[in-house]
Amino acid sequence: MFINQGRDELRRYYVRAWEKAQAGQPLEPLERLIADVVRRHPEYHRLFETSSEDLLDKDYRPESGETNPFLHLSLHVAIHEQLTAGRPHGLREHFRDLATKLGDAHSAEHRIMECLAETLWRAQRDGTEPSENNYLECVERLIK
Repeated sequence: MFINQGRDELRRYYVRAWEKAQAGQPLEPLERLIADVVRRHPEYHRLFETSSEDLLDKDYRPESGETNPFLHLSLHVAIHEQLTAGRPHGLREHFRDLATKLGDAHSAEHRIMECLAETLWRAQRDGTEPSENNYLECVERLIK
């Protein structure tokens, strides 16, 4: 669904999903997932409640110590979609094992997000498709 959307449109979609959830309005499945992910991140609630254009247009720069909340939340959404689809094969089992090891599914997602972000970064850097094998190997290392 997000493939053809630009950054600003994607960010607005996230904000609208949160606003609809807060208002008790019916949500599409993806909006429900986004609202659930935002709900589990109270540190971003202010961002979503103010939703000024300045905040939506902001460039979040890691070199300045900033975390991009939209990227963070999108990685959560991507992991949920991967787990639902059962792809890459084996991720569900690794996720379950890591959540058991850490005692918390949300913490497991955060650790897996590091692997996903690294896999995506390497693919972008190398101009290749993301490697499912490298991704799964990274997740496996978290369990050991």
